[in-house]
Amino acid sequence: MDNIEQLKQLRDETGISMMECKKALEESKGDLKRAKEILREKGKEMIKGREGRITGKGIIESYVHGAGKIGVLLQLNCESDFVAKSEPFLNLAHELCLQIAATGPIFVKANDISEEFLEGERGIYRKQFAQSGKPAEMIEKIINGKLEKYKQEVSLLSQAWVKDPAKTMQGLIEEVRAKTGENIEVVKFARFEV
Repeated sequence: MDNIEQLKQLRDETGISMMECKKALEESKGDLKRAKEILREKGKEMIKGREGRITGKGIIESYVHGAGKIGVLLQLNCESDFVAKSEPFLNLAHELCLQIAATGPIFVKANDISEEFLEGERGIYRKQFAQSGKPAEMIEKIINGKLEKYKQEVSLLSQAWVKDPAKTMQGLIEEVRAKTGENIEVVKFARFEV
């Protein structure tokens, strides 16, 4: 495979600019696998200071599943219209909708869960363990563990991706941030089921 074919392949597989792909190929001395690693590392470095940047552009993505039995609306924002129209961003929006349809999260992230809501869950867990005969401090440890697990299950960004449980949804977003070089944010979503 000559350099131009490698460059095209790397560009197609990563979605990163030709210039950056060329630099990565030169740095890796033509090793395609290593060039991908270099781009991934550079991508993470490029977005480090961008978390606080305003995400005023984006899309509303919709998904309907099961012959109209489940529907999802998602607002996914980024920094520019250019990225909002890019394939990695659009694919991310679709994957997020699929995840929401499949798992039914309630919150975007664990920090969004109010203490009131968590207190209601604690009350349910305390009733479950009331007759267990276990010491109070052990029950509290169990309840705290169950609450942490519950927060992961009901928060979209904490969930394991249904297509690859080794990744969280936050991890998937980070990958697309690295590819696009922009801050990306799930603003809100709604899930409907008949």
